[in-house]
Amino acid sequence: MRLLITGGTVIDTEPEPRTLPGADVLVEDGVIAAVGPGLGASAARPADRTIDATGMLVLPGFVDTHRHLWQSALRAAAADATLGDYLALVLGRLAPAYRPEDVHAAGLWGALEALDAGVTTVFDWSHIQSTPEHTDAAIQALRDSGIRAVFGYAHPAPGARREDEVRRTAALLGTSGQVTPALAAMGPVYGPPDEARADWRLARELGLRVSLHATGTGAAERLHDAGLLGPDTVFVHGNGFTDEAVKLIADSGAAASVAPAVEMQMGHGHPETGRFRRAGIPTGLGVDTVVDVPGDMFAVMRAAFAAERVRGGALTAAEVLRMATIEGAAVLGLEDRVGSLRPGKQADLVLLRTGTPRLAPVHDPVGAVVTAAGPGDVDTVLVAGRVVKRAGRLLHPDLPAVLDRVSRSAARLAAAAGTGA
Repeated sequence: MRLLITGGTVIDTEPEPRTLPGADVLVEDGVIAAVGPGLGASAARPADRTIDATGMLVLPGFVDTHRHLWQSALRAAAADATLGDYLALVLGRLAPAYRPEDVHAAGLWGALEALDAGVTTVFDWSHIQSTPEHTDAAIQALRDSGIRAVFGYAHPAPGARREDEVRRTAALLGTSGQVTPALAAMGPVYGPPDEARADWRLARELGLRVSLHATGTGAAERLHDAGLLGPDTVFVHGNGFTDEAVKLIADSGAAASVAPAVEMQMGHGHPETGRFRRAGIPTGLGVDTVVDVPGDMFAVMRAAFAAERVRGGALTAAEVLRMATIEGAAVLGLEDRVGSLRPGKQADLVLLRTGTPRLAPVHDPVGAVVTAAGPGDVDTVLVAGRVVKRAGRLLHPDLPAVLDRVSRSAARLAAAAGTGA
């Protein structure tokens, strides 16, 4: 299957974000085959399908390096929450009320929300593994959505490690499919040190990345002292890390995922995007949770951009777009598959309409994506060359039914937890 995208303004992100005037994108069997001018006229055989991208920006799909998709049924349920409020309400009261069918409904709806906004790859940090059936439901939701995902398995609770389930999940997913496995570790911040050591040993045995929540002081230092730091480790948040911790992370080759909108709104601390990147730490962006922030990368990019510049940093729009694409892919270990338009990579693409009051006229395409665009400008989305959104409409066949399921699930969860949300 040969697909030609022509007539648009192409933005690539590797090695740095740049505009390619007059370029077409040729996709063969789900993979980017070529990027350049006149590909339709010069092709040895015509494309099976052509997408006219006139008046659109064509760029790699966004990469969300940290999101809890199971919380998509709780949208805006805790708009005023601090981090402590969130932990008490969402993890303490609402999570125990989730059935496997609630996990599937929320995960599918959240993944479709991501696709609708041009997010083609997401790290699903899934700490809702009450039973193996909950795990299977979360994975099936990702598969049913058509999104590319890294599924981060988190144990049910500190002191309740399920190493057998991590192994089962890793074997179930493999390492080369559209959904691949990772380990979402509780320790050493939300779990005991011995469990952290066991998790890192297990992850390395299975060849999995390890992602952990960490703020304040001590997490990086404890991992370093235990000999656990390495390029397979992703620190989520990192607000308030010491200079020593930042250096340890950089020296180990580990990466970071910053969720600037949630971090500022919930009071984690100032986003550390600039500090991490200046230290040479690969840094991606994440939505985190939609209980109090939007679920699109446009909002996250603007939050990162504004937060760093108000702090006096010199972050540019191009650097922000890079974090939302190729650098985010590197954080997840997927930079050889997605994040840019390099031939040979998966054709995960997003096309943005520019003829809208929000975007027109476009003087700087990169700046427009970061500072002006929104989910309503997303015209077309492809994952592995498959069109999942076209002409501003998601193509999932059961969208009304999915909405009905997640709405009923949300009402039941609120009633069960007594939140009235």
